[in-house]
Amino acid sequence: MPGVMLRHDPTQAADLDPGRLLHAAPEALIVVLDGRILDANRRMAELACCEPDGRPVRDLIPDWRDAPEDAVPFQATLVVEQGGELPVEVRVCHLDEHLLVASIRDARALIAGREAEAALAEAEARYRSLVEQIPAIVYADDGRTTTYVSPQIEEILGVTPEAYVADPDLWMRMIHPDDRDRVQAETEAFLRGEGGDLADYRMVRPDGRVVWVRDRAYAVRDDQGQVVWEHGVLFDVTELKEAEARIAHLAYHDGLTGLMNRQHFEERLAEAVAQAEADGTALAVLFLDLDNFKLVNDSLGHHAGDELLVELAGRLQRCVRETDLVARQGGDEFLVLLGELPPDDPDEPIRRVARRVQAALREPFQLHGVEFHAHGSMGISVFPRDATDAETLLRNADIAMYRAKRTEPGGHLFFAAPDEDASARLSFATRLRQAVREEQWVLHYQPVVDLETRRVVGAEALIRWQDRVAGIVPPGEFIPVAEELGLIEAIGDWVVEEVAHQQRRWRQQGYELELSFNLSPRQLWTPRFAERLLQRLLDAGVDPSTLQAEITESTAMADPDRTQRVLRDLSAFGLRLALDDFGTGYSSLSRLKHMPVNVLKIDREFIRNVDRDVRLAGMVRAMIQVAQSLDMVPLAEGIETEGEYVFLRANGCRLAQGFWFAHPVPADAFMELADRRLGAPSYG
Repeated sequence: MPGVMLRHDPTQAADLDPGRLLHAAPEALIVVLDGRILDANRRMAELACCEPDGRPVRDLIPDWRDAPEDAVPFQATLVVEQGGELPVEVRVCHLDEHLLVASIRDARALIAGREAEAALAEAEARYRSLVEQIPAIVYADDGRTTTYVSPQIEEILGVTPEAYVADPDLWMRMIHPDDRDRVQAETEAFLRGEGGDLADYRMVRPDGRVVWVRDRAYAVRDDQGQVVWEHGVLFDVTELKEAEARIAHLAYHDGLTGLMNRQHFEERLAEAVAQAEADGTALAVLFLDLDNFKLVNDSLGHHAGDELLVELAGRLQRCVRETDLVARQGGDEFLVLLGELPPDDPDEPIRRVARRVQAALREPFQLHGVEFHAHGSMGISVFPRDATDAETLLRNADIAMYRAKRTEPGGHLFFAAPDEDASARLSFATRLRQAVREEQWVLHYQPVVDLETRRVVGAEALIRWQDRVAGIVPPGEFIPVAEELGLIEAIGDWVVEEVAHQQRRWRQQGYELELSFNLSPRQLWTPRFAERLLQRLLDAGVDPSTLQAEITESTAMADPDRTQRVLRDLSAFGLRLALDDFGTGYSSLSRLKHMPVNVLKIDREFIRNVDRDVRLAGMVRAMIQVAQSLDMVPLAEGIETEGEYVFLRANGCRLAQGFWFAHPVPADAFMELADRRLGAPSYG
C-alpha cells in the first residue's frame, strides 16, 4: 500500500508507536481492530471533521465491508460532522486476522474523472455505432496516411479496414484506370484549398466488380492553410448510377427492342451528315415499314407482334456493319443509317444491304408456335444527292418508302431528286387528267369461282389505265392521285357504265354472271350517290340485282352510320353488296349484322398458308361461320395453292378468287375461262 509498511507482531505490540506511523502518511488512515477504530491520523480527522478514535468503524463508514480484500478498493460513504456524507474510496491492508489499516480517499475527484471518462466513452461508442452502421465508408487521415476507416469498407470495396490503413497507396490503386488521373488532379486541388467536392468516380474491387462512389471530404487546416486533419465519407452510388444509365438509355432507346429511338437516330444522323460533308463521303437512310404487321396483332395478339419486332431488330442489326446504325422509328417502322459510302457510286453497297434486309424478312418468324412470313417495303434517301440535312433525308426516305408500298410492295425504292420528283408528279397528274378526258381505261376481270364445282359464277371488274407513257398502270398507283385531284367520280362513273354495258353483252351471249365493281370512299359519300348509280344502270338497260358493289371494311368503319345509310339505299334498289378485305378494318359484329351485305370477302392475308397455319385456320373457320350466321356468302380472296383451296372447300366457304384459278384478264379473254372448270387439283 503506498506510504505504509506495517507488520503486526504481537510480541512487539508494546513497542509500536501507531501515532507516529499514522501521522507520517500523506493520506487519511485508520487502524481498525475487530471492527472498531483503534487510531486515526490527522488527515483522517480533517476529512471526517471529527476525532474518530474508539468508535465503531460502521459509525463512520456505514457501508464498511466485513471482509474487504487487501489492496482492492471499494466505494463507500464517510459520515462527516452534522450528518453530512462524503463519497470515499477505501483500500485496506490486513496486519493479521483482527487488525488492519485502511486508506480513506476523497472520491469526488475520482468520480468526476470517471464520469467524464464514461461520458466520453459513451459518446465515442455512440459515434462509432453511428459511423459503423450507416451505408457508407467513413475515413480519417492526418494529411499523410489514413488513420481510420470504418468496417463498411469490407462490404462495399471488398478490403478489410486493416489492409486499407496499412497500405497508403491502396486507395489510388483501386480507382478505375479511366478515372485515376482526374481524381488525382481533383485531390491535389482539394489539398491546396482550390477545389471543391470530387466528382463521382469508380473503384474496382479485388473481385473485379466496379463500384461507383461519391467522395465528400472535409479538411482542418493550420494557419498556413496546410491540411492537418481530414475526414470524409465515401457513399456507394452504384445503384444510382445504374438507374441514371437506365433512364438515359430509355431516353434514347426503344424500350421494346433496345434499338436507338428516332430522337437519338436524328441526333446521330445530323452528326453523320456533318462528318460525311467534311470527309467528302456519302451516306444513306433506309426507311423500312412492315406491310402486314397488323395481321400479326389482329390474329396472334400484341405479344406476338412484340416478339416479331424484337426478332426483326436483331436481324436488321446483323444485316449491317458495326459502324452502321439501326433504330426503331415506332410501331412497325425501322430506320437504318449507312455511313462512309463511296461518293461516286453509293447505290450498289446500299442495294446489297437492302437485299440482305429483304432476305432476312423472307425467313419465317416463329411466333408462339406459328410460322409467320413478314413483308416490308423500304425507301432510300442518299446524302448528298437527295438532301444535305438530316431532316430532309429522313423525310425523303419516308416518301420513297410509301411509294414503294404503293408500287412495289416488299421491295425498295430510291428517292427521286426533288426536281425530278416534282416534275414527275406534275407529268403524272397532267397525263391522268388527260386520261379522264379521253377515257384511257380498260377493265380486266378476275373470275369468282364456286368451290364445289370450280365453275365461274361471277367476276370482279378491275380498272387499268392505258397510259401512253408508262403502259398499263395498276389502280394502286393512280386511284389515290385521282382522289386528291377530284377525278375519282368521273373514273367511277366510267367503271359503272362499262360494267353495265359488259354485263348486258354477256347476258345477251347467254352468260349469267354476277359482275362486281369497287367503290371508293369518295364515291360512296357523294350526295345522292345511290340515286345517281341506279339511274346509270337503268339507262344502260341492266337489272341492278345482277351487279354487286364492293366496299372495303375500312371504308365501312371510317363512318359506319353514314355508310350504313348509303348501303341501305343501294340495297333497296336491288343492288347486291360485298364487304371487301374482311378482317382488316376492325368492324364489330353489332355493326356488321345491321349492314345489308350479301357477300363477306375474307382478306387474302388470312388465306395465305391457311392450310398450314393452325391459328389462321381457326380464324378463317370463325369468319366463315360469322358470314353464314349473318346470312352472308363467304368468299375467300387470294387463293394461290391447292392446299388453300382444299381447306376452304372443306370448311364451307362457297366462293373464292385468286391466282390459283386465274389472273385478271380482258373481257374478250374471259369467256374462255367461263366455259371450263378452273384450278387443277391433283385428284382430278
